[in-house]
Amino acid sequence: MESTVATPLQGYDADEGESHSHAYLFPILLRILAEHPVGRIFELGCGNGTTAAMLQARGYSIIGVDPSVSGIEIAHREFPQCRLESGSSDEDLRARFGTFETVVSLEVAEHVYSPKLYAKAIFDLLEPGGIAIVSTPYHSYLKNLALAVSGRMESHFTALWEGGHIKFWSRKTLRTLFDDAGMDEIAFYRVGRVPVLAKSMVSVFRKREAPQTGA
Repeated sequence: MESTVATPLQGYDADEGESHSHAYLFPILLRILAEHPVGRIFELGCGNGTTAAMLQARGYSIIGVDPSVSGIEIAHREFPQCRLESGSSDEDLRARFGTFETVVSLEVAEHVYSPKLYAKAIFDLLEPGGIAIVSTPYHSYLKNLALAVSGRMESHFTALWEGGHIKFWSRKTLRTLFDDAGMDEIAFYRVGRVPVLAKSMVSVFRKREAPQTGA
């Protein structure tokens, strides 16, 4: 039975300001947004509001939600100009906020208990033909092999971190998740370090257009 309980993203919003991942995620995010018609943006998993504030300062219209109470408290204090509210993929976000041309969700997929609900929420929030920009830590055979050879496998996949990452995605599994939800991968990037040892991967998915009905 799938969980319907919104859970905090432990460690995702613990600090004010930018996280270390923003240094390599923001440039590719801005590049993708510049390459596609964007319209209104919805951020699923806005954390402490840093990404939303950065995008709004560049002229983008954005609304964000996060299940973490502490994250939203920081967001309201630091970025009162942004519309950032409590919420998660466990609820009907489309009924609450409507639909958007673009959904952004950075470093969130590794935290969710129900990936299917997460992908469905993104699908429902998007207008037909809209795009989702999703990032998550990168994993592959070669990267995992490098972790094993370097002796870092135990610390990387540790179960001792309170909260933390509970899903470890590859490009194939992430693409399968969104394909099953009704979306096609249209771009893929590896960022942070050299590609084979990338810190994160960024996938761009397009919601499939509704099939045309006969006259």
